[in-house]
Amino acid sequence: VQLQASGGGSVQAGGSLKLSCAASGRPFDSFRVGWFRQAPGKEREFVGGIKWGGDSTYYADSAKGRFTVSRDKAKNTVYLQMASLKPEDTAVYYCAVKRLAYGSGTAADEYDYWGQGTLVTVSS
Repeated sequence: VQLQASGGGSVQAGGSLKLSCAASGRPFDSFRVGWFRQAPGKEREFVGGIKWGGDSTYYADSAKGRFTVSRDKAKNTVYLQMASLKPEDTAVYYCAVKRLAYGSGTAADEYDYWGQGTLVTVSS
């Protein structure tokens, strides 16, 4: 599976952005797709995720109520809709695929394939 993240850019605080993660190859229904982010000088952190074969989503506390993960199986694409953005959301955002069903799905080392990242900058 290869992943291509896109949609990053610069936005003012309070604004919105929608990131896309296009997958080549064919993800299996048991796979999970997660979004992570990494700000300069900080560890990579989980943002949100979705099970490829279903609609169940899960989020970090920092994302709940503001971010929404969705997927379009026909387009082999997962989205991260971000609203009410804050300067602290500034980071490089990555999508990743986790093949195995066990685990919380919130740790970066659970994921097997990673996209190249897309930069989101939120100005105050």
